Amino acid sequence: MEIWQPIFSRISQLSGANPEETKIERLGGLTNRNYKITHENSCYVLRIPGEGTNEYINRIAEEKCARITAEVKVNADVLFFDPADGIQLTRFVDNSSTMNIELFQDTGACERAAIAFRKVHTCGKLFSTCFELFSMIDEYQNLLTQKRATLPDGYAQVLLEAEAVREVLNLRELPSVACHCDPLAENFLDTGERMYIIDWEYSGNNDPMWDLGDLVIEAEMGQDQEQALIEAYFNGNVPPAELGRMVIYKAMCDLLWTLWGVLQHVNNNPADDFWGYAVNRFERCRKLMGSDSFAEALANVRRG
Repeated sequence: MEIWQPIFSRISQLSGANPEETKIERLGGLTNRNYKITHENSCYVLRIPGEGTNEYINRIAEEKCARITAEVKVNADVLFFDPADGIQLTRFVDNSSTMNIELFQDTGACERAAIAFRKVHTCGKLFSTCFELFSMIDEYQNLLTQKRATLPDGYAQVLLEAEAVREVLNLRELPSVACHCDPLAENFLDTGERMYIIDWEYSGNNDPMWDLGDLVIEAEMGQDQEQALIEAYFNGNVPPAELGRMVIYKAMCDLLWTLWGVLQHVNNNPADDFWGYAVNRFERCRKLMGSDSFAEALANVRRG
């Protein structure tokens, strides 16, 4: 009741409804508990953070990200946020479908996602934290060392090989704008006319090409879908260096989220087989880093 009471009070203020008439339905989520709350004709979503997530998520920063993206009409409206524990209440996005890998096979959905990304990336507002790839890798590794966790075989060697990526990305100053940084397919809600993006826990100021590259991986896009995404983002005129960074980040997001998966595994998160998740992501990263397309991407970024 300590969790629910402020939520019920907030909903009552918004709708005038009696909390006793509330309907609660459990929704999905890998690390958090999510609930759809219905009051008469109004619907809301309550997010209760998973155990242990505050070890690596800055809730004060997340609130700012969530509210900025709601202001630019990409995120759902934020009605309640407790930065002490990350409990969040948003409006339910009516007449929308939660995206998944299958739905992202529609190139139109890819284009709507690109437009939503661009709206956030060009909003002119910055978040309060930065999403820095190699710093986050170091942070996760330190956490896993403290927990005496085992990494997938070969991870240390691939991380050494990723120094070539760090070198290329450091050749010139990269753009840093408000980014989602964790674009799981299920973090997108599609009305058929516009795309919403939810769950801004990992967001920060970052290279916008990270968002595109990561979504390509998370949604398991094929060539047609990937092309639709990046061409819609750049209105059909894609600079080679931007495309190159997107390809690089396709590998780097797997390198990073491998560690996230291991962390979920050692934290005994029951939502999935997170060791299998980590191994699969790592093997996909290693395969892409050894490909001709990755070498071409590095060359394009190097040329600028």
